[in-house]
Amino acid sequence: MKKILVIQNKRIGDVLIASLIASNIKTVFPESEIHYFVYDYTSGVIENHDCIDKIIQINEKQLKKIPNLIKTTWQLSREKYDIIFDPYAKFQSRFICLFSGAKIRVGFKKKQKDPILPFYTHNVNFLKEKSHICGKSIQDRVHLVSSAFPLKNPIYEPKIYLDKSEKMQSELKVFKKPIIMFGILGSTPQKSMPSTYVIELIDHMTSKYDINILFNYSPHQKSEAQKIYDGCKHKNAIIFDIYEDSIRGFITLMNECFLLVSNEGGAVHIAKALKKPTFTIFSPYVLKSSWASFEDGMFHDSIHLLDEKPELFSTNRSNLKKIEENPQYLYHQLTPKLILNKMNPFLKYHLPNEKTNLS
Repeated sequence: MKKILVIQNKRIGDVLIASLIASNIKTVFPESEIHYFVYDYTSGVIENHDCIDKIIQINEKQLKKIPNLIKTTWQLSREKYDIIFDPYAKFQSRFICLFSGAKIRVGFKKKQKDPILPFYTHNVNFLKEKSHICGKSIQDRVHLVSSAFPLKNPIYEPKIYLDKSEKMQSELKVFKKPIIMFGILGSTPQKSMPSTYVIELIDHMTSKYDINILFNYSPHQKSEAQKIYDGCKHKNAIIFDIYEDSIRGFITLMNECFLLVSNEGGAVHIAKALKKPTFTIFSPYVLKSSWASFEDGMFHDSIHLLDEKPELFSTNRSNLKKIEENPQYLYHQLTPKLILNKMNPFLKYHLPNEKTNLS
């Protein structure tokens, strides 16, 4: 029996996508034992996964301390893994691979030239471009497995596994209207729309459709979320007080929602894994080609400023100066009007019953 470790010390969406490594390698070695080494705040997206036997959690700040990294590496080496996959290839994960004792170590090259130290037995290049609707980031993770082991029928769709109690989540069942989860803030300022734009989008949706909107944001963003709520016209249509501060809690809430509208981030990947329709608003600073997955213009759709106004991404001196003086310059160009031109057909497709008396 093969013992396999996947190291994915990154954010929630990355961990969920990396669960495909387990799904795919399990088809090669059905009797294998698969462990995942992840940051503690991300483990919720892979709980109950039927291909993952053990989740090893660690605090992100602690792992970055050299003594803790050495201790963790020694502890992992005692597990005597046969195979290690390292889809992120950062210093800590490379260090663990190098001293793991695993005979097969598969990881991505950060640069085209070969690394000086033998971190991996299989140095895999990132794909140059996507060739599957799943998107490049997902395809790269599947490619990481297929570069070392033959895959007859690759699995491209991440899944989230809910237990019975999570499926019975009833906190939102008292609401009779369709509930739209709205990711009002990105994980960083560079991934977040201006708050005035968010308010305008919410006001449009609550004016046009008979719905409830559930805000999604991180615990540390509550004061910013409150300001957005205070600025909205139709507060009676907004669910502000129901909130979960854990990943599993968020998953149970998302599972009760009709669809998701959100800044790009982990919430989008979770919604897609739960088979919920999504409309994603990409930060101009994020590559859509890498992170847009399963987009067909109907069930999943998105908008990116590059598609709407490519001239703004010119490297001429004027553009570069504007971006340097105001890091949010590009995001301010992705106006509510542009977003609604793309989002309205998506909403109409999924929410055909518009209000008769618009207010």
